[in-house]
Amino acid sequence: MPPISDHPLRYALTGELHARPFPNVDAPQVVAFLAIKQAGDAAARDRDRSADMAHLVALLKHYGAPLPDPDATHYYGAMGKFHLKWEQHTEFVTYTAFGDELSARPFDPSEFDVFPTHWLDAAPGQRLTSCLLRLMRQVGKEDDLLDHLREWFVPESLAAAQVLEGAAIVASDFRIDPAGHTRFAVFVPEQTGTRRVGRIIQRLLEIETYKTMSMLGFALTREIGGKVGLLDRQLSDLMAKMSAQELRPETTLDALLDVSVELENVVAQSAFRFAGTEAYKAIVDERIRALRESRFAGRQGFGEFMMRRYEPAMRTVISMERRLERMSARALRASDLLRTRVDVERSAQNQAILESMDKRADLQLRLQHTVEGLSVVAISYYAVSLVSYLLYPLADMTGLSKGLLTAAVTLPVVGLVWAAVRRIRKRIG
Repeated sequence: MPPISDHPLRYALTGELHARPFPNVDAPQVVAFLAIKQAGDAAARDRDRSADMAHLVALLKHYGAPLPDPDATHYYGAMGKFHLKWEQHTEFVTYTAFGDELSARPFDPSEFDVFPTHWLDAAPGQRLTSCLLRLMRQVGKEDDLLDHLREWFVPESLAAAQVLEGAAIVASDFRIDPAGHTRFAVFVPEQTGTRRVGRIIQRLLEIETYKTMSMLGFALTREIGGKVGLLDRQLSDLMAKMSAQELRPETTLDALLDVSVELENVVAQSAFRFAGTEAYKAIVDERIRALRESRFAGRQGFGEFMMRRYEPAMRTVISMERRLERMSARALRASDLLRTRVDVERSAQNQAILESMDKRADLQLRLQHTVEGLSVVAISYYAVSLVSYLLYPLADMTGLSKGLLTAAVTLPVVGLVWAAVRRIRKRIG
């Protein structure tokens, strides 16, 4: 029996589930992270992503590191004194460099020099976010750790928590420091394994990346807010005028169609970003839940920070999306009502036209009957004359006068002419 054939994508789809394993990371460690996004609608960029791959190859060649497969969407390997993890996503690419040499100055900007300046300048896009993460062993007292957090982060924005049942303590203020990077600190005890540390770091970086991506929807909401407000007022004014019948329905319908076109254009431009915001927000929430936070030293955790600082922005995006949906529905209903009013008025006009046509037809019928009567009279006159001329010789033979003979044939001739005219009319009708 021949073996069953595999679907051509079976191995590729299965491999995709294992394509991006968590790195093994041991403390102490410094992690430099960079996410690059092309300007505009990055999801529609060249499908082979040749620019992204060329940029990765340039970095690897700078360090003399092995090159990836041309069709790769992810890469992990040694790069000089570092290990580089590269991932290609729908809208952006990420570079994560791991080094085991901590600088004496925490979050020293020189730690980001793993990405050369000339290489950054040639990036095929713009920096979406960049981070410096400092991984250290958890030693000493809790007060010493709190001193570090107060020194490294802005206290009013600081979020810190124990994660994964005490596997680590993570902290960040989600601010951009003077060097242009977001800071994360991770403290791990001796018993925490390297793979678990790698998962924690990966989730923290994903929280930062997807948080930033979802905030693009908030920026778009601010950008289109003025235009949406103007369209909303125009739509309300048109509906008020439609209710008061201040304008002719055709004029109102034309204006309403103009507003609807502008509104649909805004919806089309924002649909992709709003859908992306919803998806990215779901990832942020899922990654925070995966950390399984517990309170540390009375500080707010990442979940609480997001609830206070991030969730209001996301609710604004959702509110704008729903507002656009409601406005589109209002415009559609108003258009339907106006079309109905126009159709009713046109029906009334058509009814009046039909009534006028009926009157004309009745007049034409009466006129036709009049003409037929006159035709009968005229034809009868000539027919009687012809018959009389034919019968005049009989008048001398019978002794009848011509007048009496003409009178005798008039009624039969008129009757025959009338019958002939009616028969012809029936055939034509």
